[in-house]
Amino acid sequence: MTHPLQSIPEAFHAGRPAGITSVCSAHPIVIEAALSLGRETGKTVLIEATCNQVNQDGGYTGMTPAGFRDFVEGIAARVGFDTGRLVLGGDHLGPNPWKHLPADAAMAKAEAMIAAFAQAGFTKLHLDTSMGCRAEAPALDDAQTAERAARLARVAEDNRGAVAPVYIIGTEVPVPGGAIHALQDGVVPTAPEAVRRTYDVHERAFAALGLDDAWSRVIGLVVQPGVEFGDTEVVHFDPAGAAGLTETLADRPGLVFEAHSTDYQTAESLRTLVLAGFPILKVGPWLTFALREALYGLDAAVDILDGHTPRGRLMTAMEDAMIAAPENWSGYYAGDADALWIKRHFSLSDRIRYYWPDPRARAAVEELFDRLAGRTVPATVAAQFIPGHDVRRGDTTGHALLVGAVQDVLRIYDRATDPA
Repeated sequence: MTHPLQSIPEAFHAGRPAGITSVCSAHPIVIEAALSLGRETGKTVLIEATCNQVNQDGGYTGMTPAGFRDFVEGIAARVGFDTGRLVLGGDHLGPNPWKHLPADAAMAKAEAMIAAFAQAGFTKLHLDTSMGCRAEAPALDDAQTAERAARLARVAEDNRGAVAPVYIIGTEVPVPGGAIHALQDGVVPTAPEAVRRTYDVHERAFAALGLDDAWSRVIGLVVQPGVEFGDTEVVHFDPAGAAGLTETLADRPGLVFEAHSTDYQTAESLRTLVLAGFPILKVGPWLTFALREALYGLDAAVDILDGHTPRGRLMTAMEDAMIAAPENWSGYYAGDADALWIKRHFSLSDRIRYYWPDPRARAAVEELFDRLAGRTVPATVAAQFIPGHDVRRGDTTGHALLVGAVQDVLRIYDRATDPA
């Protein structure tokens, strides 16, 4: 059975580029928005989980790969999305969650993880073994990286289901969740010679383990196309700067590039990425940023419906949650107290997304919806407080406003991945 994503490199090399949005989030409203849009468009939906987010030990979501699959499929059943058009992906699969351990122990954990992903029906697997473990250099050389990636592919092949997985290789990506340094000087794209070296060394490593069939399903290579975002800055795609990368695809007909950290790119930049050979567009923080905007706006709108000016109860609850457990933002944000206050709530890096599962945040959101129970938000009020809301949509429910805010972003990607 041919994997649905194998048509992506085929389309690019046939001169009719078409791509797919990789939705990287575990938030139920984001996933609902993606699946509802997929039901509407009839397209395949790709939802991915990272090795830190989901693994055999639970990750920071508390979900194993099978648990995440059940979670997503439960939402699909609720919104009426056909799971036959759902692709689940595992991102940065490798020893990263256990790199504090010796290499043998960390790789054993990574092998158990990728086996769990494969057994759970994840069929897009990004192999990322570039990081050093205890007593190793922070970054491994190409040969050792490729050898470890091939080991993981061997495990995935031994545990795969009826649909043979496709693989993504390469690790030269922006910092997950956005840059923590200033971006005034831009971002340097991956050198074309690095693409050739990465591809060749992985091909040899796969062949050494008898993985020729698996190698035929390596459809993507992760490179830095020259896109990035930080707290307030966005570096937009420059096709001229990435022209050398695009040229390297000419003699690799089964391969395209996967673009990470495409959040906050313009619609035209996203479209140009697809045309330039980057048709797999990963997005995460932009989706939860839009959700946070809508939640704060809905909180203000409900105050209006209650007959008084906005009081910011949800923002106050989120501030309390972030101050009580600063580990998810303190190493990423810098500045004085005023700057940190703004970044905690409004940074494009959106570190606040890690706090929505917090009991205080959950209680505040539940209280918000209790206050809204049985009421719709007048279109004029929604347009005042929900960014991008069109007054012509009419009155609507709070839940629909949240889903719609996320879908506004996803529709930008949907149009970009179908650029004809």
